[in-house]
Amino acid sequence: MADVSKVPDEPGQPPAVTAPALAAKAAAKEQVITPFDVSGGVDETGRAVAIDYDKLIVTFGSRKIDQELLNRFERTTGRKPHRMLRRGLVFSHRDLTIILDKYEQGVPFFLYTGRGPSSGSLHVGHTVPFEFTKYLQDVFNVPLVIMLTDDEKYFHSPKLTLEEVHDFALQNAADIIAIGFDIKKTFMFIDTDYIDGGSGRAFNYNVRLMGKRTTINQVKGTFGWNDSNNIAEYGFPAVQSAASFATSYPFIFGLDKKKVAKVACLIPCAIDQDPYFRQCRDNAEKLKYVKPALIHSVFLPSLKGAETKMSASDTDSSIYLSDTDKQIKKKIGACFSGGQATRELHRELGGRTAVDIPFQYLKFFLEDDDELERIRSAYEKGDMETSEIKAICIRELQGYVSAFRERRKAVTDQVRAEFLRPRPLEFRGSPLEAMQKLEKEQEIAALEKKLAELRAS
Repeated sequence: MADVSKVPDEPGQPPAVTAPALAAKAAAKEQVITPFDVSGGVDETGRAVAIDYDKLIVTFGSRKIDQELLNRFERTTGRKPHRMLRRGLVFSHRDLTIILDKYEQGVPFFLYTGRGPSSGSLHVGHTVPFEFTKYLQDVFNVPLVIMLTDDEKYFHSPKLTLEEVHDFALQNAADIIAIGFDIKKTFMFIDTDYIDGGSGRAFNYNVRLMGKRTTINQVKGTFGWNDSNNIAEYGFPAVQSAASFATSYPFIFGLDKKKVAKVACLIPCAIDQDPYFRQCRDNAEKLKYVKPALIHSVFLPSLKGAETKMSASDTDSSIYLSDTDKQIKKKIGACFSGGQATRELHRELGGRTAVDIPFQYLKFFLEDDDELERIRSAYEKGDMETSEIKAICIRELQGYVSAFRERRKAVTDQVRAEFLRPRPLEFRGSPLEAMQKLEKEQEIAALEKKLAELRAS
């Protein structure tokens, strides 16, 4: 096949088939969103473009969270939707309506989310799904399971050792706890500790059930893998799936497998994790388990631009929760801006908030809707300069990270160990609640019996 750069332009041909046009089409690329690779597309001019989330809804076959669903969420829970819901940053779902039905009916369900520990410190992009998960835990008052997949990171990384990723998982666990989760309602586990330990027997049972029903072709089709991927990678989707089944946690939900198998799961996660659970949902009903429901968030964009997400492996793309105020100021000062080339052009044309990284970060972290709208309007009209919006963003992120640092100081090794300990959790409809109710009823009956005996005497 001839190199398109050497194909001569032929006078009289339509422009679409001339050499430059062929080269442009060859340069264009579709966006890639998988658990292992996230990048926006490349247009026919060779320019990187932002991630198209509406297109992802169509590609993945999920459902858009529209205003009607937001209204129902508020009516059902009695709580104002989180700013990420209000602003379309949590934008897509699978079966969220079923979860709301269960909440209305008082039927128990649980939350499950996780983190692949690829570095010792989380960045602020990692906190987005965790902060939203905390909101859901507070609103629904349900148990939460957090999975730290040190094994997955080891399987997929050509450089990291198992000891390194396990150490990352311990450090990440403390960071996640500092988000503010309720210890009475939260169980967190590191895969290589829990699954391989005595308490992980029921979990491993589900891994085997799911593994038998997941074919190599399913995994290849879902993740785009080939024969060069190692066999541990092919086995991991069954592990990820098992985490969404209540029967994997008998110490939380009880030993009645038929009853516990009906307990639903809602998974808050970034949209790149959806492929894992598409194949899980395909197989869950074969095991007579409830298909997990999902609610998807967008990515916090990289400091370099909106066409990709923050990456823990790229320090120039991320703001870490361990960064100092000085580092945050420097990073935001140098990040990609949607301002115009000159002050005069900016005043004439205004800023481009759709690609402006400081404004995008304010959408995630600034709580006040009215203030966000004021900033958007002023910046787009050219009344606010790039330096001003960056200063606002710096202040918000410094405050966010500073508050995190203070909470992180309170997370001792003992606190972390308690979160990681398999144990009963307190929630509506839990076996512990039923046992406590029975004990109270027995205590009251004993007192009434004693009182009757005293009266009789």
